[in-house]
Amino acid sequence: MFRRILIGLTAAWAVTASVAAQDAWPSRPIRVIVPFGAGGTTDLTARIVGAPLAQRLGQPWVVENRAGAGGNVGSDACAKAPPDGYTLCVGTISSHAINNAVYARMPYDNLRDFAPIALISLQPNALFVPASSTANSVAELVAQMRAHPGQFNYASSGVGTSIHLAGALFTQLTGTTAEHVPYRSSGQLMTELMAGNVQMAFDNISSGLPHVRAGTMKLLGVASPARVAIAPDAPTIAETLPGFESLTWGVLFAPAGTPRPIIERLNREVNAVLQMPEVASRFAELGITTRALTPDEVAAFVAAETRRWGEVARRANIRAE
Repeated sequence: MFRRILIGLTAAWAVTASVAAQDAWPSRPIRVIVPFGAGGTTDLTARIVGAPLAQRLGQPWVVENRAGAGGNVGSDACAKAPPDGYTLCVGTISSHAINNAVYARMPYDNLRDFAPIALISLQPNALFVPASSTANSVAELVAQMRAHPGQFNYASSGVGTSIHLAGALFTQLTGTTAEHVPYRSSGQLMTELMAGNVQMAFDNISSGLPHVRAGTMKLLGVASPARVAIAPDAPTIAETLPGFESLTWGVLFAPAGTPRPIIERLNREVNAVLQMPEVASRFAELGITTRALTPDEVAAFVAAETRRWGEVARRANIRAE
């Protein structure tokens, strides 16, 4: 009898201590792992959102860049961190959807090992061609590719990246062929495209738009469901190719097992920050939109993206090392 009472008291104390810890959260700085280098879109969004979040939470929001293996290194560190709300990460379409299909060995399960918190950003890719290209629309480009099979190529910033898969999806939906030419970075891709060394490329719209405005590149279409404010005159690719969509995204994750009250509070705080005029204005400059989702809705979104891009990668037989 005494042993049962002792076990009961111990369990009750553990529950009380856990609730108290959650009520006190956060009581120290929050580390946010960005699994890519400083200065990129994922890093910028984490910092733009982080400044007002730190004020609302009353604790520093410390961004830590841990790049490598297409986002796998930093994401794995997040997955294996204590689930106490003090280590979070910003996952992307690469680290939390595509990599699952293109890497033979993954150090984490992108669905099982994380607790989705909030959708931070949505940014459309866009289709660019050199200024010297004779194609002035998506329809003209597709017609040329069909008329000259085996004579086209498309660039990307690396094997298995979202813009690589955007190119693969484009050829799959148009029934065309094009050789994939991977580069080491978006900057190198843009340089080669402007020089006419490759014939087309997908990239984040904010990456290519300055070159379009300078007249060194042409924007044929954006890969979003609707036209975007940053380039209102640019048609969507879906207007010519129904169903085509390629959006890069950022989602705030915690390690699986993080207490639900912490997840729900972070979701409320992030969604509130995304509505702030100063944050919305900065995002608009980058061509980023947002969508207020619950944690469960974010989980469903990530699962759907994992299925969708996994199928594209498998059809194209894309493998990263």
